[in-house]
Parts: sequence; C-alpha cells; structure tokens
Amino acid sequence: MKTSKIIAAAALSILAAAGAQAETYEGVQAPVSANSRADVNAQAVVAARSENPYADGVSSRVAPALTAPADRATIRAQAVATAHEPNQNLDRKAFVNSVVPAQYKIVRPVTQQAGL
Repeated sequence: MKTSKIIAAAALSILAAAGAQAETYEGVQAPVSANSRADVNAQAVVAARSENPYADGVSSRVAPALTAPADRATIRAQAVATAHEPNQNLDRKAFVNSVVPAQYKIVRPVTQQAGL
C-alpha cells in the first residue's frame, strides 16, 4: 500500500513539473505611432479644451430643432393613411420566411357601417 502511494505521489510530481513552464519576459515594447509629437500635442490640446461628452449634465441641454424634409401636413396625411390601412398591424416576423402572404396584401375598399 505504501508503494502505490509513493508511485502516485511521484506521478503527480512529474506531471506538476512538466506543466510548470516559465514565460520569458521580452521587456517593454516600443510604441509605434504614425503621428508626430506635434500632432499628438495638438490633438491633446483640442481634446482638453472641448467639452466632456461623458459628463453628467451633457444630456440635460436643449437639443437643436430638427428640420423635416417635408412639411407637417404631408407627414400627417401619410400617417393617417398608414393608420387606416387594413393590414397596418401585420408583423412580417409572424409569417414564414418573414414574408407577408399575398392574400393579406389585397387592398379592399374601406366600408363603414352605421352603429345601431
């Protein structure tokens, strides 16, 4: 029994010795840059004087007014037409291969019934 324990301990120590390998240290790598010192210094000055985009209050500023490519009446008319389409709430992902079948694309005249 003692010999089996000695053999097991020897096998484990051989495995540990084989697995432990030291890495070589190659020192600090030389920095490689396409920019000269003057270019980097100029970029640093610009960055230091510009505002911080990660500051806490950056998003609290008033955003500039957006300009629309079309006038308000045209966009409203398009929105109303889209809302009144009979198939406007179909989701392409609900169908095979993400394609809405042809029978759902048939445009039928909109008829309204009077409420009783």
